Order: sequence, then structure tokens, then C-alpha cells
Amino acid sequence: MYAIIETGGKQYKVEAGDTVFIEKLDAEEDSDYTFDNVVAIGSDDGISVGTPYLKGATVTAKVVKNGKAKKITVFTYKPKKNEKRKMGHRQPYTKVEISSINA
Repeated sequence: MYAIIETGGKQYKVEAGDTVFIEKLDAEEDSDYTFDNVVAIGSDDGISVGTPYLKGATVTAKVVKNGKAKKITVFTYKPKKNEKRKMGHRQPYTKVEISSINA
């Protein structure tokens, strides 16, 4: 059984036992988090798709870690104008482990 959840403006296909890196959640480590925005649930019988979300369907996950991704370098310049700028960015994330899918 798998589910497609929506969080942080993105959609993720998850199964029980998966570990997923998602956009930062307002949750502490070692706590449980429930995703209510379930777009679809697939099983052996077929697939159930919501409009836009399935009513009563949830996905429960355990928050493993909050952290930041590796730094990326952003360099912008305008040729022939001696204008340049170098910046770095580290995207915050939350690492979650999917516990169960409740249809």
C-alpha cells in the first residue's frame, strides 16, 4: 500500500517504513506528525483519488531530524558592468520516517 501526500507545496509518494526528506515542519525531533493532505491511496484493489484530498485518510510519520542541506553557491553577474554578487544558501529540511497509512 502506498499514499501520495502533499506538504510544503510538493507531493511525495510514500509507503510504510520509508524515510523522506521534506520541507521543514514545525515539529520537534522524536515526535509524531500526521499528514492530512492525502491526494491518493493505492493498494492491491486499485487506487483511490481525492478531489483534491481524500476525506478521513491520514499518514502518520515520526520526525527523525531537523537540519539543513548542503550549501549551494549562487553567483550572479552582469557582463561588462563590473557587477557581481556571490551568495550561499542552505535549505532547511525535516527527515521523517513513515509509520502507517490510514485509509
